[in-house]
Amino acid sequence: MNGSPARLFAAEAIGTALLLATVVGSGIMAERLAGGNVAIALLGNTLATACILVVLTLMLGPVSGGHMNPAVTLMFALRGELSPHRVGLYVAAQAAGAIVGVILAHAMFGQALVQASMHARTGPSQWLSEFTATFGLIGVILGVRRARPDAVALAVGLYIAAAYWFTASTSFANPAVALARSLTNTFSGIAPTDVPAFVLAELVGALAAMIFFGWIFKLPSGSQHVLPAHPDRAA
Repeated sequence: MNGSPARLFAAEAIGTALLLATVVGSGIMAERLAGGNVAIALLGNTLATACILVVLTLMLGPVSGGHMNPAVTLMFALRGELSPHRVGLYVAAQAAGAIVGVILAHAMFGQALVQASMHARTGPSQWLSEFTATFGLIGVILGVRRARPDAVALAVGLYIAAAYWFTASTSFANPAVALARSLTNTFSGIAPTDVPAFVLAELVGALAAMIFFGWIFKLPSGSQHVLPAHPDRAA
């Protein structure tokens, strides 16, 4: 499962685009239908996001690994499961796809295609939330791949659904998502000035998780891992 660069780029780009179209579009729809009830709007946004994550991971996993997240790509690269020359390809595809997804959501709901978000998301509690959300996400991926590789997609969707509600930031856990959501002044937005701190917290969380969970999931010498082959492992 070692696709051409064009196929890998296309898979990561379309996956991230559909993810952001869902995050932003469901946020707009939820806010319109919730009648001012923010909890109901967030619940609708949560369910749509969790469902699309499961679907996209199952659909694109055999092609590119279904990362749709630079923090996940970084983790695989540092573990030696993604060749260094592919990292730039993946991150570029994810960023481009995320921006296209936001524009698509705006177009579907008849809004200005690109907007500057006014939704402030800053402060220690928000940064800790993003660190925690990404730390947990990487832990879920590493742990479930080791024990039940066929259940990774479901586990990721369930984790993000939970993290929407137990973190103060509603769990972006994805630098491409943080970047793209700065371009929407809707329910899902984040002020552009708040994005760098979110991205930093997410990357630090991913690195911490890779170290910590890599240690606790390390098998004794002579044991065999049950990890599936990554699409780029043979590169």
